Amino acid sequence: MVTNLETHNRAVVPRIVAEKAVRCILNWPGEPITEILVNDINQMKLTFTPEQFSEVMRQYNLTVWPAQIVVYVLAAIALYLVFRPGRSSDKVIASVLALFWFWMGIAYHWAFFAAINPAGKLFGAVFVLQGLFFVFEGVIRDKIVFAHSNDWRSNTGLVMAIFGPVIYPILGYFLGHTFPVSPTFGLPCPTTIFTFGLLLMTRRLPKYVALIPFLWSLLGYPAALLLGVKEDIALIIAGVIGIVVVMLKRTTAIQPNRPAPVGVK
Repeated sequence: MVTNLETHNRAVVPRIVAEKAVRCILNWPGEPITEILVNDINQMKLTFTPEQFSEVMRQYNLTVWPAQIVVYVLAAIALYLVFRPGRSSDKVIASVLALFWFWMGIAYHWAFFAAINPAGKLFGAVFVLQGLFFVFEGVIRDKIVFAHSNDWRSNTGLVMAIFGPVIYPILGYFLGHTFPVSPTFGLPCPTTIFTFGLLLMTRRLPKYVALIPFLWSLLGYPAALLLGVKEDIALIIAGVIGIVVVMLKRTTAIQPNRPAPVGVK
């Protein structure tokens, strides 16, 4: 049975997120982003309690263990290849990001989060769509080129890429969120931060690929305030910085150094 609160969430929350996204993009820097994001947060009523959310975290973490270790290994491989590119490194990194977003959509949103929030089904579909973007642009079309350039953009991306899997859980620990009820790496918020980190360390990137992670950062920020997950405040910081840098960055035709194909000198 659909409650009035669920009906309210389905109607109001997407509208609030869409409005915030448009205002952040069109009004920046004229209107302070913090004001945009804080206004009307009280309209976002949750269909679940913080206790139910913690139980979902617990069930997810215990059920998929030790998949979290695999996620860390894949993230380390992707980050290593950003600094040590090879012939197929861009496709490998894009494949890792695609796998992460497929995993979050299917293994988290659809399998666990949708049980307490009807919007989880929609979130899962959007996350799977983002995974398909990485497959299409990064693997099939080879339009995403990853490389660390040792400039402020790439270094900002490196900070984000380290923050998601390393600093985020440490902050969570000191804020009282310990395993198995903590949002582990491989779940949406820390993994979105990691995603933005890699996107900032690109020399070529179709800009629309960053839109869904940005929209999730807008949704995650007010949810963090309502659920008391204060470490998720880093999500909106990464989202705003990431989308601004991606949208303002010029695409370069210069390719990172890759080993020449066999027989080519």
